[in-house]
Amino acid sequence: MNNIFESKSPLIKHLVSNLRDKNLKGYNFRKYVREIAQLLLFEALKEEKLINKEIETWIGKGNFPFLDEENFVITTILRAGLPMLDGILEIFQNAPAGFLAIKRDEKTLESHVYYIRLPDLKGKTVIITDPMVATGGSLDSALNILKKENPKKIISLNIIGAPEGLKLISEKHPDVNVYIAQIDKKLNNNGYIIPGIGDAGDRAFNT
Repeated sequence: MNNIFESKSPLIKHLVSNLRDKNLKGYNFRKYVREIAQLLLFEALKEEKLINKEIETWIGKGNFPFLDEENFVITTILRAGLPMLDGILEIFQNAPAGFLAIKRDEKTLESHVYYIRLPDLKGKTVIITDPMVATGGSLDSALNILKKENPKKIISLNIIGAPEGLKLISEKHPDVNVYIAQIDKKLNNNGYIIPGIGDAGDRAFNT
């Protein structure tokens, strides 16, 4: 799985362990998810090229290196990915956002797309956020949709993944780099990550 990059950051591991606490309140769950997303973004963009822009400083005009924020499109899988989206948009305040709503059938484990709202992706770098990669079905569906819009490249940011789902993504989308905070042990018979963090959407929004 040459395109799967698991973080080695002790700080990220610390935050992931906090998410596992079932007594963690929704506000703090969302807060930790936002923070992990920002740290994963740092890892994902460490080799990204900078462009020079002229700005006004306290001693006059000057050219300085920036990331081209408007060339990034931050796309999330609803609803669990919303806190990750919020975290990244705190950094990339000028980046457009896209939304995909995908629900997994709990009996068949198949993913169904029921809402798509995307800005122009042609030639852009798309960063997709989704906390969990269990079977990989939802992320696979999302990537297939995004690729039809001809982006320059796609980067996936994820918090917890199972080896089974990540293997699927690696095989079907070797051109997509996946930056993930933690790869857990396995899926259980119901398609849930073990040990995992539970249902990220339910826990984030107290439902």
